[in-house]
Amino acid sequence: MSKLKKPSKVATWRMFNEIAPRYDLVNRLMSFGMDQSWRRRMTSYLPKNQDMTVLDVATGTGDVAILMQRTADVSRVVGVDMAEKMLDQGRQKLKTLQLDQAIELLEGDATALPFPDGQFDAVSISFGIRNVESVPTALSEMARVLKPGGHVIILESSLPNNRIIRWFDLLYLRVIMPFLGGIISGNSAAYRYLNVSIEGFPYGEAFSQLLREAGFSTVTSYPQFMGVATTYVGKK
Repeated sequence: MSKLKKPSKVATWRMFNEIAPRYDLVNRLMSFGMDQSWRRRMTSYLPKNQDMTVLDVATGTGDVAILMQRTADVSRVVGVDMAEKMLDQGRQKLKTLQLDQAIELLEGDATALPFPDGQFDAVSISFGIRNVESVPTALSEMARVLKPGGHVIILESSLPNNRIIRWFDLLYLRVIMPFLGGIISGNSAAYRYLNVSIEGFPYGEAFSQLLREAGFSTVTSYPQFMGVATTYVGKK
C-alpha cells in the first residue's frame, strides 16, 4: 500500500478545488460511467413522503443534488461542500440546466452543518464521507439535521470480498487510477490520495456499525458492481 498519508481537512478541499474543472470528466472515465448509475440508484432509497426536503453533503458539482431534485416527491434540495471551486462548477451546471432556482449550493462543513435540528427528510452524500475530518462527527451531524424517520443515504467506495476481484480492484486503485487521473486532471497526487483514502476506509459491516453508533436504528448496505462501491441506508 502507498505510504501517502491522508491530508488535512484544509488540504483535502484545496485538492478538490484544484481538480474541480475536470472532476466530472475524470469520474465518468475512471468509473466507466457507472458512478452516474450508482448515484441515480440513491434516489430509490428516499423515504416515501411528499414534498421532501433533501440535503446533499459534499455535493461537489451537484450531481446527486440534481438527481434528487428531479425526483417527484422532492420539493427542495440544498447542497453543501467545503470546496468553493467545486460549487462554482455546480452552479454553472445548474444554470445550464435551468435548475439554479430549484437547488441551493452553499459552502459548508459536514462536521458542523449550518442547519437546525430536524430540518430534512433525507441526507445524502456520495464519495465524500471518507474525506471528512471526523466520520463519527459527520454522521452524528447528519442524524441531527434529519427529521424523525428520515433517511441517510451514503454512497462510498469499498473493497470487494472476492479475493480475485479485490486483486484487480487494488491494481486499478494503486496503479491505473493515479496514472490516468493524473493525465486527465493534471494532478496525479490527488488520485494517489484517493487510493489511500479508499483502502484505509471502513466498509461493509464496519461502516454500518458507525451509522448505528451515530443514532441510526435501521441500517442496510447495498454493494454495487461486485463490491467496488456500497450504498448505505440508515433510518433515524
